[in-house]
Amino acid sequence: MSGYEDIYYPSADGLRLYARDYPHATAGHVVLCLHGLTRNSQDFEHIASVLNANFRVVVPDQRGRGHSAYDPNPANYRPGTYVEDMFTLLDHLGINRAILLGTSMGGLMAMLINAARPAAVEAVILNDIGPEVDPAGLARIQARVGKSPPVSSWEEAVRQNREAQGPAFPDFSDDSWRQFTRALYREDEHGVPRLAYDPAISQPMTQSDAAAVPADLWSVFEKLADQPLLLVRGALSDILSSACTAEMQRRHPGMRLVELTNRGHAPILDEPEAERAITGFLSDLALH
Repeated sequence: MSGYEDIYYPSADGLRLYARDYPHATAGHVVLCLHGLTRNSQDFEHIASVLNANFRVVVPDQRGRGHSAYDPNPANYRPGTYVEDMFTLLDHLGINRAILLGTSMGGLMAMLINAARPAAVEAVILNDIGPEVDPAGLARIQARVGKSPPVSSWEEAVRQNREAQGPAFPDFSDDSWRQFTRALYREDEHGVPRLAYDPAISQPMTQSDAAAVPADLWSVFEKLADQPLLLVRGALSDILSSACTAEMQRRHPGMRLVELTNRGHAPILDEPEAERAITGFLSDLALH
């Protein structure tokens, strides 16, 4: 049994979008998990199953990823559109409030969702993202997304990902790399792995940094002042700098922080320290 239900819903502009819905018979609270730029709902398999012990968990594929439809207009591949899709999803499921767990781009979305509709947010967990994106990491992503050469086998896919992202996960085992890669690809009708995202998602972000990262995110971050906030950071991250992290703590003194050794961008959230931090943070919220 998968533990989740497949949800398909229409976006405001007519795309068929997908989400996993992990139901809970008695939980009165929902965790909405938001994945990173090239990732999809499969990224949250571990942490979703952990949180589902106490919460309903909803994990969407953003447009152009996973089981969601590709957008014929690549200009729509931007955080503002994704946020509107999430409001559509929440309305579709009849969810009025949610705890937001966002990895990388998903964390940017979480901040924007809170800024636009704070009454719909109970708490926020940011995974290796903040109001400033380190230029080195942004350049790395812009150089890679949508430009990876095709592979002919799973072994080749694993090797390609290991070469590209090895510095971020220096302690990954062979099994870890296989699992990481499986979440990023889907097999075609011939059993050949193909990236599970539309290569066109890279077009807006390569045209301008502003399309990749919304401007003036510090003002958006400061709107989290009244929200319970947990930040998970990879100590090796090239996206979230230690200086940005320190400034986030200064502006939000109540923010909890956990830093993971041997992790770059972005932690998988199956790390024991991350799992303990997230479950502890949620248990201490005293949700009513």
